[in-house]
Amino acid sequence: MFSKFDVIETIEMIEKEHLDIRTVTMGVSLLSCIRATAKETAQAVYEHVCRKAEKLVPTAEALSGEYGIPIVNKRVSVTPVSLITAAFPEESALVGAALDRAAQELGIDFLGGYSALVHKGTADYEEKFLQTIPEVLASTKRLCSSVNVGSSKSGINMDAVRAMGEIVLKTAQLTGGQDGLGCAKLVVFCNAVEDNPFMAGAFHGVGEADTVINVGVSGPGVVQHALKFIPDADLTDAAELIKRTAFKITRAGQLVAKEAAKRLGARFGIVDLSLAPTPARGDSVAHILEELGLEVVGCHGTTAALAMLNDAVKKGGVMASSRVGGLSGAFIPVSEDIGMIESATTGKISLDKLEAMTCVCSVGLDMIAIPGDTPASTISAIIADEAAIGMVNNKTTAVRVIPAPGKKVGDEVSFGGLLGRAPVMPVHTGDAGKFIRRGGLIPAPIHSFKN
Repeated sequence: MFSKFDVIETIEMIEKEHLDIRTVTMGVSLLSCIRATAKETAQAVYEHVCRKAEKLVPTAEALSGEYGIPIVNKRVSVTPVSLITAAFPEESALVGAALDRAAQELGIDFLGGYSALVHKGTADYEEKFLQTIPEVLASTKRLCSSVNVGSSKSGINMDAVRAMGEIVLKTAQLTGGQDGLGCAKLVVFCNAVEDNPFMAGAFHGVGEADTVINVGVSGPGVVQHALKFIPDADLTDAAELIKRTAFKITRAGQLVAKEAAKRLGARFGIVDLSLAPTPARGDSVAHILEELGLEVVGCHGTTAALAMLNDAVKKGGVMASSRVGGLSGAFIPVSEDIGMIESATTGKISLDKLEAMTCVCSVGLDMIAIPGDTPASTISAIIADEAAIGMVNNKTTAVRVIPAPGKKVGDEVSFGGLLGRAPVMPVHTGDAGKFIRRGGLIPAPIHSFKN
């Protein structure tokens, strides 16, 4: 039962502290859409998504009005397309175009699932599918792609890592007129999860029900605001406050998720309580860390502060719901967080420090602009480093870097909206090419053997 104080507090969170439902994401299985030809499959995919997600946008807008909480994005995720087009991988772009057309028809913000899972090895059809990614992302507007190249159970597929470095670079070049925007819709994972509602990494797992609703809640501003009231508290008390705040945020998300699933005739999947920032001031994970006592995010102590924040958010969310999933924690995308943008612009945070931070937070190196002339082998090496962190620590990690064509260190890229803007950051100039060209499989760590 909510008290008058709870209602007033929630209103304050929404109106002044940027509390929102970041996304309502409908997962849709495409397995029933497979036909004899690519053209027939693409048409079946288009019709199926339009039918299943027909009411997603109006339902989300109705819930937003009824509960008075903003629902920022309405999204769809689908079965990894590489599985749907296995019989005709060279023509996968037809299905990609059909999915993008469905997203535009329905008013969906992003549609994820132009994806492949190649963590233990790459089948012939998957190799051909991967090569379609740059052209597809350059020719579509709302379609997102992800590739899982490693896991704690299987190790890291270094042949796929090498290929992805080349694919990221080609995607950037094909969207050079937009500062490499295609790369903002492409993420490379280790330990990808099947119930992630956030883009660009969302896809619908084969072990899920036919149609599932997953919700992502976000409230960095709420957490930062709460910490302002205890400026001199020790870190134990700060962690407790973050837990209680995450509890309240998660309850709001579960309410919306269950009702959305009911109205759309879908299963309620999970609530992802990740603190996902935006470029708006007052909605920054970096500023939470600074509220804890850091002069600037990126200085010594940043990794410890982030570890505490991430853990407290998870603990608070688990208290609030038995259906917490997805990624759940604190995101640290550079271009999407005003605090990160400012720190990167002044040189106070580096790629190395961001990599260290990914050891203790959700996901990984995210929305980072790098020089356009960065070699593919260096991009592959960045992916390999991040995948190793995920594999050894049994956590999800990812890389979404943007080699900005024609841009050098100190220049800026701008994508607008939630994707924001970012300074071009330096990468190490040492050559990792021979290491990447070795290929093969980096074996899984010994702790993976748990059966």
